[in-house]
Amino acid sequence: MEIKMSKEKLYIFDTTLRDGAQTQGVDFSIDDKLKITEALDILGVDYIEGGWPGANPTDTEFFQKKINCKNSILTAFGMTKKTGRSANNDPGLSALLNSNTKAICIVGKSWDFHVDIALGISNEENLENISESTKLFVKEKKEFMFDAEHFFDGYKANPKYTMSCLKAAYDNGARWIVLCDTNGGTLPHEVTKIINEVIKVIPGKNLGIHAHNDTGNAVSNTLAAVLAGVRQVQGTINGLGERCGNANLMSLIPTFYLKKDFSSKFEINIKKNNIKNLTQCSRLLDEILNRKPNKHLPYVGAAAFSHKGGLHVSAVQKDPKTYEHINPEEVGNVRNIVVSDQAGKSNILSRLKTIGIEIKENDPKVKKLLDEVKDREFIGYSYDGADASFELLARRIMSKIPRYILIREYDVTVKKNSTGNIISSAKAHLEVDGEKIICEGEGNGPVNALDNAIRNNVDRLAKYSKYLKDLKLVDYKVRILNTGTEAITRVSIESTDSKGKNWFTIGVSTNIIEASFKALIDSLDYKLFKDNAPASN
Repeated sequence: MEIKMSKEKLYIFDTTLRDGAQTQGVDFSIDDKLKITEALDILGVDYIEGGWPGANPTDTEFFQKKINCKNSILTAFGMTKKTGRSANNDPGLSALLNSNTKAICIVGKSWDFHVDIALGISNEENLENISESTKLFVKEKKEFMFDAEHFFDGYKANPKYTMSCLKAAYDNGARWIVLCDTNGGTLPHEVTKIINEVIKVIPGKNLGIHAHNDTGNAVSNTLAAVLAGVRQVQGTINGLGERCGNANLMSLIPTFYLKKDFSSKFEINIKKNNIKNLTQCSRLLDEILNRKPNKHLPYVGAAAFSHKGGLHVSAVQKDPKTYEHINPEEVGNVRNIVVSDQAGKSNILSRLKTIGIEIKENDPKVKKLLDEVKDREFIGYSYDGADASFELLARRIMSKIPRYILIREYDVTVKKNSTGNIISSAKAHLEVDGEKIICEGEGNGPVNALDNAIRNNVDRLAKYSKYLKDLKLVDYKVRILNTGTEAITRVSIESTDSKGKNWFTIGVSTNIIEASFKALIDSLDYKLFKDNAPASN
């Protein structure tokens, strides 16, 4: 008879809305915070740290909203009471009590160096601030957590005092004592060694870990802490956070759920179906922050399951486990077969299948396409990320693709007027169904002027106007591939539409305008093709 071992519960604490908000360039609005809270609640993390009520108007207003989490506990963050005030009369603690949350997380100093330099108080006064703050929230029946700031540095410098800070909270009823690597300089072996000592005094079921990524070890330190005995894990979506960021929950959560060394011992609150929402959750944050997602993030990045080498692709097609540590669909991601000058026939066949072109392996068109890709990449093209341009190229070789808008000629001028402003103008001669159309426009630079020349006259493009009205250019990048007076320029353009699907096109030329125009025309053609627009007569 098989004996089923009971698993220990691991608690996930998300601090994106507070710690993540300290990232340079990040400034969450109320609406942003509500969207992220909803996504995290749907995902099923145990705690969502909403911010610091009283510290700024946004966080204060956020906690005044009626937020009904179904799966998570909304948590308010603050700091220990100030010296010279009682806990009952401390404005900061009062703001936390008025936040109407079930859980409270308080940060306090645990390094005697900081007590002296940053707070300017005695070690005994700091211990009293921790104790009295803890008593207040425990008395008010709040689930109380103490974030021991600079714990690991403090422990290395003066373990006796640092442990007394932890006990000041734990002995007075704190549910969680969170060990913070605030400077992010601690290494995994140090985490294991120190937690093995701490756990002799405070049970692991009451310990948490809060790791920063300044040595690139935030995830490793968190995993080491869990194996050493801690049972609460703090981190952020995509590792967002000050300086080099925090532990990335998008890496930790699937590791706990999918990797046997953890899944066999621990259970988390997040259900199997919700694990598939991780990639969506990751990209939602980037969408809210209006920034490009990091393609190389583990598990959820667009390149996390990309395969480029021909031998790799061939092996993956036979058995994905050869080069994939998990099935990408388990975290809501997808496999991506990259086409490049390193590609073999396996890459081409796999990519063609992905875009819906079924063709036999020995079809001569496969070799023709492979040779064309390699020839083009030799002169500067790169189809690694230009999915739309590759599909257009493939369909033009493999099968017929409609002709849409014919570009007869175009003219671009850049001049500086008497007031010192740079003005870019463009004129494009187009043809649709035999009708010649002249489009003119101005813009912030020649490429923007060309784009505007077509976009501002979209109503004149007859049957194509309705297809192009929602087309938007998201990003434009230029790379100079060599030096000299005849430098090769590669331009990549990212586009999107109201359906929310982004696509990438590319153009290469010795002339930056020509390279840009090639990428722009590919973007227009791809938009019309994917929307099943009729061919031009």
